[in-house]
Amino acid sequence: MKYYLAPLEGVTTYVYRNAYHKYFRKMDKYFTPFIVPHKDKKFSTRELKELSPEHNEGLVVIPQLLTNNSEDFLKTAKDIKALGYDEINLNFGCPSKTVVTKKKGSGFLAFPDELDRFLEEVFEKTDMKISVKTRIGKENPDEFYRILEIYNKYPIEELTIHPRVQTDYYNNTPNWDMFEVAYKESKNPICYNGDIHSKEDYERFYLRFSEAKALMLGRGIIKNPALVSNIESGLKLSKDNLYGFHQMVLEEYIKISSGDRNVLFKMKELWFYMISLFEDAEKHAKKIKKTERLKEYENIISTLFETCALRED
Repeated sequence: MKYYLAPLEGVTTYVYRNAYHKYFRKMDKYFTPFIVPHKDKKFSTRELKELSPEHNEGLVVIPQLLTNNSEDFLKTAKDIKALGYDEINLNFGCPSKTVVTKKKGSGFLAFPDELDRFLEEVFEKTDMKISVKTRIGKENPDEFYRILEIYNKYPIEELTIHPRVQTDYYNNTPNWDMFEVAYKESKNPICYNGDIHSKEDYERFYLRFSEAKALMLGRGIIKNPALVSNIESGLKLSKDNLYGFHQMVLEEYIKISSGDRNVLFKMKELWFYMISLFEDAEKHAKKIKKTERLKEYENIISTLFETCALRED
């Protein structure tokens, strides 16, 4: 099984990717948080940092683009290729209302004819590998039959499927029946994404889809960075690894951020997911959320690691 790190805006930055790669089971691919192409606009400073080869040494990184405009895509793809990349991932999965109202992300799936024309043009005019991350529709799972027909027309490098519709957001359960449609009928390699948060989740998935070749992990891996090791060999998270990982992320954000507030904003996003790793950590979670001073934050984290045990489950 190949394992990929899903792109989570504001979380899976190059800082996170490098720290994860050092302390935990290395991912086969890392996907950047999405970049919105503009044909008349250069990469922002943040985007350049994410794409910079020096920030991604030793990692297989795939830039992700969010667009429904082929001209914008082609211009940005050319710029990305110049940085040394040979694959781009297209985002047809983001369920955010601000994205969907612009007919992008999973909102584009509601317009299959336009989606088809877009893919025809980008595959015809791009000399890079193109992979796709998709949901199964906008409102109704049955939309996926038409969407999959379209995907099957093109030589997609890999089709990652999050089997929810846009209106599900992250509620309800992934629709494995619709994933099975692609599992059996896709002409392109497929990857599964959605609610694999534990070894037990993985085993239920693998029992039904034993020939699956790739998994993209998002919230599950952010909540427990040792998830893949646990899946593969039963190894559980250690405090030493988690602390080393945390310190590497913290120190790098201190280097590149201006002021306590910006550093703490990034670290609080991470703890929104990771605090559940610890037993009896409610008071520490409240303190992390409230603190506005870096020194105080460091003391809270030190106490958390000293006094709270990792959860057995």
